[in-house]
Amino acid sequence: MKSIVGPLTKLIIFAVVTVVATSLLALTIANAGGDGDAEYSAQFTDATLLNPGDDVRIAGVRVGQVTGVEVVRVTERNEEVSRALVKFNLDRDSLPAGTQLYIRYRNLTGLRYLALERGAGDPTQTVSQGHTFGTNPAVRDTHPPVNLTELFNGFRPLFQQLSADDVNKLSEEIIAVFDGQSSSIASLVSSTADLTNAIADKDAVIGELITNLTKVLETVNRNDAQFTSLLDNTERLVTGLAAQRGSVGSAITSVSNLTTVTANILGQTRPSIQGDIAGLKALADQINARDDDVNETLNNLPVKLMKIGRAASFGSWFQFYLCGIDVVAGNGKSVLLTKPLIPLPNINHVLYTNAATRCWANEQPGG
Repeated sequence: MKSIVGPLTKLIIFAVVTVVATSLLALTIANAGGDGDAEYSAQFTDATLLNPGDDVRIAGVRVGQVTGVEVVRVTERNEEVSRALVKFNLDRDSLPAGTQLYIRYRNLTGLRYLALERGAGDPTQTVSQGHTFGTNPAVRDTHPPVNLTELFNGFRPLFQQLSADDVNKLSEEIIAVFDGQSSSIASLVSSTADLTNAIADKDAVIGELITNLTKVLETVNRNDAQFTSLLDNTERLVTGLAAQRGSVGSAITSVSNLTTVTANILGQTRPSIQGDIAGLKALADQINARDDDVNETLNNLPVKLMKIGRAASFGSWFQFYLCGIDVVAGNGKSVLLTKPLIPLPNINHVLYTNAATRCWANEQPGG
């Protein structure tokens, strides 16, 4: 009779290995283990598909789990916004102050986990349990998950450049190669070479584009706060204009009517305006030709206006005191006047002289 000790031993070993492997698989599926008593929380702009019970990992090792996800209202830049508050526990009582929190994909089915990574800063500075990350807008220590829909939409312009005929031709050539039609290899290589050459021809342009794009992104990243403020202010401006679209439309209509009326007025007065401009030019030429006379008149005008104002300071009339009357006539001395054909006699005759003291020059009689 054969001994059953050997088969029984193998059966026991197989059963033990199977139970251990099944237990490990069950623990992995159930996300068991790695929980802690230290509670933390973090605010994210988006925490889609992150659920209570998901892993919290450091360097790929589970150190805790998510205990809750809820939507909260917070105030940022004097404005209320919605944020996702993620609560989680860890097996350690403190974390470096520069810790960065990321929401990442755990597998292809869409499950996610919370990853903790060491960031910049002094590693000796720590935060204790109960700390909430992501509350300071100036310090970006929480990072939302990657939106694959937006990522694939970013490639849409590239996909749109591929015509259906080109894709079908390339697919047929690949299938032909795998079907054993070696003659198609040359065509496939030729098509690949054409594509490579086309890309190589644009190498400088692509390089310059990437360089410029890098500079733009660096500038945007360096001025992140100002760029965010610009977007917020632009949104407020657009929202305000949208709310006042009736008033804006009415103002535009009024401006159009004003433009029409102004055009009609200018059309009727254009000849007169042209004549005025021509007359102003003639006047400006005359003033420019008699520049010295104009300067002399302007220099004497304040003195004369002061004397005239003094004479009219007693009412709406001019008050003068008559000190004398002299009659002066003759040819004159101006070089700007045309002299008469018959010279006139020079006359300087005193008709009246007042002997009052106020009429004396320098307080001297007869002056």
